Order: sequence, then structure tokens, then C-alpha cells
Amino acid sequence: MEKESTTVARTRLNYDNKLILAPMVRIGTLPMRLLALDYGADIVYTEELIDRKLLRSIRRENDVLGTIDYIDKTDSTVVFRTCPREREHVVLQIGTSDPSRAAEVARMVEKDVAGIDVNMGCPKKFSILGGMGASLLSEPRKATNILQKLIESVAIPITCKIRVLPNLEETLRLCDTLASTGIEAIAVHGRTIEERPQHPNRNHVLKQISDRLSIPVIANGGSKDIQQHSDIFRFKEETGCSSVMLARAAEWNCSIFRKDGLLPMENVIKSYLKYAVDCDNSPSNTKYCVQNILRELQESPLGRKFLDSQTLEQICEVWGLGDYCRSKNKEFREKGLLGRFQVMPVMLDKDTKDNNFSHKRKIYEENDVSLMRCAFLRNSYTTDSELPKTRLLKWTKENRKKMPTYNTRQEDKLFCSVVTVDGRKYGSSFWEKNKKWAEQGAALVCLYFLGVIDEESLSASGNIISR
Repeated sequence: MEKESTTVARTRLNYDNKLILAPMVRIGTLPMRLLALDYGADIVYTEELIDRKLLRSIRRENDVLGTIDYIDKTDSTVVFRTCPREREHVVLQIGTSDPSRAAEVARMVEKDVAGIDVNMGCPKKFSILGGMGASLLSEPRKATNILQKLIESVAIPITCKIRVLPNLEETLRLCDTLASTGIEAIAVHGRTIEERPQHPNRNHVLKQISDRLSIPVIANGGSKDIQQHSDIFRFKEETGCSSVMLARAAEWNCSIFRKDGLLPMENVIKSYLKYAVDCDNSPSNTKYCVQNILRELQESPLGRKFLDSQTLEQICEVWGLGDYCRSKNKEFREKGLLGRFQVMPVMLDKDTKDNNFSHKRKIYEENDVSLMRCAFLRNSYTTDSELPKTRLLKWTKENRKKMPTYNTRQEDKLFCSVVTVDGRKYGSSFWEKNKKWAEQGAALVCLYFLGVIDEESLSASGNIISR
């Protein structure tokens, strides 16, 4: 990605008469946001990010990708990735129940985003129990405290996204209260927290809210009736709202934002995959987004081939982009990009760099442990009988050896395991997110050294990176 100057004066985000990509869990990551901007979206929202998770992250400028990354200090995973291209268009949506935490997050990301939005409509149990999302609809005092604290703390625009309440007058009063805090816009989903997509969107309620408020009202919930670009403006006219926010319609075909009409699904997927590669997006997130574009076509021959893929390279290969992916990955590695195979706990990462530990090699021996940089990919195994630990246990029984024993180490929120078989120790230098996966990874390495699995198979399945 091209770098842009950070000294250019910023334009304040305006929410009037805009087409907006809605916040969607697992969908609204950087590749989809950039694609939406390409197709004509004016504003793109991130997926909801929980305040506590952002607060345990550190900001890093990624010179290889040309991105700005917020990295979780406990497991080195990317919490939020953005880039200069979207800086004047991206709104970070946070899940929060506390004014101080919300303000701290806003101050942390203020220079990298165009606005902050507070999720007040998510009906998920996790959000409700945490006092976030839709629970704020019934706690207007807490909701206003959060918004006011945010407005006091940062210079960028503050907004919120809500759902309608069952009672019209209560909905209007809530909107009045929220608007009085000084927010610059409010997005309203026209269904209650109990209603689902099959229920009709309450466009008449959105119309009354829009007529009542002086700030821009963003209409949301109309995807069911939006099949082409012109339908967006029919929805806008019916609701009387200033702007329109699209979720499922954009999730299924992001080119819904194009004035010149929808593009074929294959074109959209290819464009999305190029961004996924350029942004070093995770294979699991990439696969999830493509699945939601394919929908019922997942059962087609092409769809089944896609579902069998596990790595980003394999996914790209299905759409003829394998060479593009390999070329980019080689470029990234040569420039020193640290991928998931180099993820280590923060303290160990510093020690490793200072002492030039041998984890950079793919296969090596250290402290009498035969090691390989090998990741366990759960989606590669359809049945428990195929799992590395199961196969290793079977091997020991067939060869009259003692049962494998596992010794697992935890640092921060990451795990690394060593398995002992027939007096020899084996392990993976790749740190996993849980103990079970770490043990599976160690078993996989052991199976390799025992000759049960070869390097070519591990490379093809994405468990190791071939140099």
C-alpha cells in the first residue's frame, strides 16, 4: 500500500447525504472497508471493538504493509489495522459501558480515524451482560455520560448507533436525549432488539426520528429490500433520513455502492482477495468474508473447492490469484514482515531479538527438543480421529511405546507445548492461543520427525511456511 503524508490538514467528517458501510462483526476489517471505498462508500465503520481489548493494545506503524496496527500486548495479534487511505473515512465503533475507558480509547486512536461511534444496539448476550450494546438503550443516563465524556476528550466527531424501541414515544425521547449531548449524527436500525432480519424494518419510525432531529440521522436495516444501487435512494426517501448505512446488502455484494451497478460475484471476490493479500489479512477472516459473498453457492463445485482451502494462498488459488499471493508473501518476508508464525509473548519477543534465538529457522534442535515452526490449524481436521494427538497416540500403541506426555508452558495469553515420545522431546516454536492447540501442534511436529507426516504435506496445508 502507498504511504500518504501525515502532515496534510484533516477534513472533518460530515455525515450528511452519505453512503455508509455498517459495522459488522468479522466483516468490517480493513480489506472490506477499502473495497467499499473503491465502490463508492463515503464512510466505512469498523466492526465493533471492545474498549478493554483496545486498551491492552499498542500502536505500531507497519512499514512493510503501509498500515497502522494496534497489537494485543498479551498475544501479539492484530486488534485493529488501518491505513492512510481510509483515515478520513473510517469510523471506529467501540463496545463500552464506561465513560473513562471509552475516552481513553478515543484519545489513543484519534489521529488514525475520522470518527468514533458507540455501539448501543447490539443485542448479543456478551454485550448485554457487559453493560454494552443494546443494554445502553435502557440506561440513557449512562449512555449520555459516555457520549459527553467522548465529546469532551477528543476533537473528532462522536456518534452512536441504536435500535428502535417497541414504543414510538420512548424511541423519540431516547433520540432527543442522545442528540442533546452534542453528537454529530445518530444511526438507527429500524428493528427492536428482539426482531430479526425477516421482520419488516420500521421505516415510518425512522422517518419520524429524522423529522424530529436537527442532526443527520443514518437509516439502517433496509438490506432486505435493497437489491440494486437505486434501491438505496428509495430507502433513503422512504425514511427521510440524511444518509443510508448498509450491512447485509454490502456483505453479500460490496459493489452495491457502485453508481454504475452491481459487479459479478467473481469480480468482487477477486478484488476483495487482492486487498486481503495486500493487508496480510488472516486466512480465517478472509474465508469468512468470502463465504458470506458466496452464500448458497458454497455448495457448488467451486464453493466446495473453496471450503476445502485453509491458507490464504489456497483460497487465492481457487480464483486464479495464487501467483499474486505467493509474490506478495515473498515480498513481505523479504521486507521483514512478521506473520502469525513469528508471534511470541511480548517479553520473550524482546529476548529473542536481543539474543538472536534460532526460532527463525524452520527445523532445529534446542535444549534436547526437536523443534519446528509449525502451527496447528483446527479447520484442517473434520473428525477427531484425524487430529495429531489422536494419530500420535495410535502410533505409540501400534509401536508398543509409552503414551505421549505433554509439558505446556504459558506466557501472557500464549501457549507452547513439548511432547515426549520414546524418550525424545518434540515441540513447535509457534505459540498458540490455548493449551489444547499447543499440544496438537507439538504432536504434529512429533509425527513429522517420526516420518508419519512429510514436510510437503505440512507446507501444502499451511502448517509451515516453505522458504
